[in-house]
Amino acid sequence: MMTTVLNSPTPAISSRIQERLQQGQLTQDQVTEFQAFLAEIDCHFLQHRIITNNAYTRWFQQGEATDAELRHFIQQFSVFSNQFLIAALQKEINAPTLQQSRASREILLNELGVIYRKPGQAIANQPSLTEAEKEQEGDPELVGTEGTVDGGICRFRAAHFEWLVAVAASLELNFADIGKRKHGTPATLHFCDELIRLYGSDDPQIAEGASFAVEHWAAAGFWQELEDGLLKIKQTRHPQLPLAFFTWHNRVEAQHAGHTLEEIEAVYFSSDFDPVKFFQGGREILEAIAVFWDGLESDLYMQ
Repeated sequence: MMTTVLNSPTPAISSRIQERLQQGQLTQDQVTEFQAFLAEIDCHFLQHRIITNNAYTRWFQQGEATDAELRHFIQQFSVFSNQFLIAALQKEINAPTLQQSRASREILLNELGVIYRKPGQAIANQPSLTEAEKEQEGDPELVGTEGTVDGGICRFRAAHFEWLVAVAASLELNFADIGKRKHGTPATLHFCDELIRLYGSDDPQIAEGASFAVEHWAAAGFWQELEDGLLKIKQTRHPQLPLAFFTWHNRVEAQHAGHTLEEIEAVYFSSDFDPVKFFQGGREILEAIAVFWDGLESDLYMQ
């Protein structure tokens, strides 16, 4: 279970670490050092300006984007979202352990359309929702926010990119207009390339730092700002604008961040863990994330 509270000063020591301490697997000194390491993560990662002060998403939250600005945002976000699959696959291929390989596959396969399922839950046993609830929460036949892809089923329409295709269509963008590298600005492509280099790195220390930073950035609130802005646009101008891609990610990213916290707990106490490389991977990917959002903000003044 995720015990990190992203707005708190420091990620908390989880019950997993407490249990290992009580069982004698870790010493109090080791736990104290790990707590200091988490405080350093807070300083280097969670207080990065693109997490605490994203000017573009703060503007977007107001719901004042013009149709041209909205289409540009969806197009650039679709490039990042689609190209992320390359980085995610590379991360899985380069995973140093079976456990880390499975954690990477959880994210990749869900992106491709394998639905999360709670262990023991029958696939057909899905809650009934109204059409309005499906729009806000996501169709339970296509989405889930808890559990694992292990034992889940794959549906084409559950692929995250297909949800973006539906968003684009409502804004008069077709499948050929989104997702491809040729549509990306230099800032967007820089971010995509850095994801492949860092998140998908064959150096497990670099990849671990980048993964931790990416997932905690994603869980830190920008999805809520995007959802707020899109909801205002839907209510005022585009009543048919589908929001499930954004509302679902807003709810699920804490689970992804929880996976990365479990990963760092597993690798931190190993003899070959290199905190210098870990922080290098995280800092560099956060700078690339900043380039992406700063690029979108700069584009506002060029349209």
